[in-house]
Amino acid sequence: MDSASNDLLVSSPSAAAVVGMASGGARKNPTLICTPIMADSADRMVILMAEAKSMGADLVEIRLDSLKDFNPNSDIKTLILHSPLPTLFTYRPMWEGGQYKGDEKPRLDALRLAMELGADYIDIELKVALEFNELLRGNKPGKCKLIVSSHNYENTPSVEELGNLVARIQAAGADIVKIATTALDISDVARIFQITVHSQVPIIGLVMGERGLISRILCAKFGGYLTFGTLESGVVSAPGQPTIKDLLDLYNFRQIGPDTKVFGIIGKPVGHSKSPVLYNEAFKSVGFNGVYVHLLVDDIARFLQTYSSTDFAGFSCTIPHKEDAVKCCDEVHPVAKSIGAANCIIRRQNDGKLFGYNTDYVGAISAIEDGLRASQNVSNTVGSPLAGKLFIVIGAGGAGKALAYGAKEKGARVVIANRTYERAKVLADIIGGDAISLADLENFHPEDGMILANTTSIGMQPKVDETPVSKNALRSYSLVFDAVYTPKITRLLREAEESGAKIVTGLEMFIGQAYEQFERFTELPAPKELFQKIMSKY
Repeated sequence: MDSASNDLLVSSPSAAAVVGMASGGARKNPTLICTPIMADSADRMVILMAEAKSMGADLVEIRLDSLKDFNPNSDIKTLILHSPLPTLFTYRPMWEGGQYKGDEKPRLDALRLAMELGADYIDIELKVALEFNELLRGNKPGKCKLIVSSHNYENTPSVEELGNLVARIQAAGADIVKIATTALDISDVARIFQITVHSQVPIIGLVMGERGLISRILCAKFGGYLTFGTLESGVVSAPGQPTIKDLLDLYNFRQIGPDTKVFGIIGKPVGHSKSPVLYNEAFKSVGFNGVYVHLLVDDIARFLQTYSSTDFAGFSCTIPHKEDAVKCCDEVHPVAKSIGAANCIIRRQNDGKLFGYNTDYVGAISAIEDGLRASQNVSNTVGSPLAGKLFIVIGAGGAGKALAYGAKEKGARVVIANRTYERAKVLADIIGGDAISLADLENFHPEDGMILANTTSIGMQPKVDETPVSKNALRSYSLVFDAVYTPKITRLLREAEESGAKIVTGLEMFIGQAYEQFERFTELPAPKELFQKIMSKY
């Protein structure tokens, strides 16, 4: 999407109209949260529907294709009678990604019966919509809305093709248009946002898969009719669905409006990141109108070009994008330029220009200094406790560069250890230090009381039994730091502590670098006690 078309996302009348439609003061959007109900029996479904209501869902999608022994007449009556919420009936056939294997006639008859017995919504696939309409012969109950749906499990078509698809769905008699596509790249989702925001009819536009997650959250900003929120994580009716709990408590879904600014963490992998927990809670506490999301990005340049509107206001960058982030910015802070990596990008609101910063080195170095001071019982008044220390950095990527730069600035003697010696040597030459290969680190102990900082993803979930160096080699270090914070205590840190070293967790660096990012995102002072409190749960 180019910037011109993207700017329409904020100024289109349909998005602005959303504000007026929001019901009550608490909700800033009318987008409904629908919970898919899948179970072997109607009785079990009734229990799940009550759960969905208690968790805050607006309606339930009853997946008839999940029932084992389905008796249309009695089961549909039971479900409608006992549902505490409005009902959407779906009976998805295998050819559209569902579980129903039988003939079409009984399937369509069951959906027609649900309509007659008082269903609020019926979902019918585009391929059979005309057939279904003929079956109704114009006898559609007034209260029942017909959702005509199209699912594409391969990709997300062009804006032009999507526009034609919407027209075909409308022509098939839809009260509500539903399009679900698949994201091969996060930039695909922008096309669905564009279609949603310009639609003249109620529309459900969702993009499946982890790269499509933002479609399920930001549909509230761009005017989508509903999104799906599951009862528990992993039990989904389509790939990439978040839980109701995450929609409401993590993303503050009800507070997202057309003017909400979007922030997020750009990485690959990114699902493990606790940044959304931290920033969304902090935004809520200070009343800042923003939402912070996971952004699984393959190509950062393409991502930033696609989401070029000032609505997409700021980003945190993590592995492996910190170095490429520098190249994508219009201006780069001198420190980030020296390091050659940015972990924070701000989009200036008056002209859309991108500014790159590095808050990693401050977060990590101050956490390590605090750790050293605590272990030496030294107060803040003396110079940096890093001065003169031998400081070993594992990794020569963005975070490695930041730590090497920061340690050097504080007067430490820096050694870079990396799997490929050549990369270590390049970084060592830039900052004025030495280089060794990671394999040679095992027998490297020119002196005692050294400091070790791991900046690679070795030991991160799910590979928690990995470590960059053996326990045997850790005896020469007085302090060991690990930038990995999922888990909080990595194997490296556990073995370092057992070897007598002071340890500093990645969580402390994470909180330290987040203060400055929050202030750049919001232009408000960071709620530091709140950050500590939120992260103490982990």
